[in-house]
Amino acid sequence: MMTEIEVKRARLATLERELCWLGSRHDLAMSAFKFDEARDLQQQIAKLERERAELAKTLPAVAPPPTAAPVPVMIRRRRPRRR
Repeated sequence: MMTEIEVKRARLATLERELCWLGSRHDLAMSAFKFDEARDLQQQIAKLERERAELAKTLPAVAPPPTAAPVPVMIRRRRPRRR
């Protein structure tokens, strides 16, 4: 059974995908001069962005991945080629 946090994270991922898709459709509608369609899409986007913001406030912050220590790199000199 999924915990409440997992359910919220899954919903957040779904919202991100929907917003990406709607943003693409909005751009296409604007470039095709379909302003009524673009306005409707913008209203849907605004509604989903509000839901995303509310959902993000309720979720705990995700810890950033640990940074790896830099790997030392040894650069060797090139030897001149013999002719």
